[in-house]
Amino acid sequence: MKQITAVVRPSKVDAVKAALVAIDVVGMTINDVRGFGRQKGQVERYRGNEFTVEFLPKMRITTVVSDDKLEAAISAISEAARTGEIGDGKIFVTPVETVIRIRTGDRGDAAL
Repeated sequence: MKQITAVVRPSKVDAVKAALVAIDVVGMTINDVRGFGRQKGQVERYRGNEFTVEFLPKMRITTVVSDDKLEAAISAISEAARTGEIGDGKIFVTPVETVIRIRTGDRGDAAL
């Protein structure tokens, strides 16, 4: 099993969710986050004043998938979140040793 953490634009969350549900990945957690990468923030104007926004709003989507769904999930997220511009986000994949469903005690893929 692998944990996929995707940091994407807020406007792309619904598209990413729909793409994951379409490949039968249904459990996910979504958080509001702020950060910057290569773009190092952006310059904004408000009432004639110019200021730099160093941390841009992003959304973090976390899900755990079985090894056989990993590549399909990465492709689905990439295609749904891509605009082709700087700031589209990143996908991180980490191994998961085990998953336990608290309600039933199911372990491993059965708990997903």
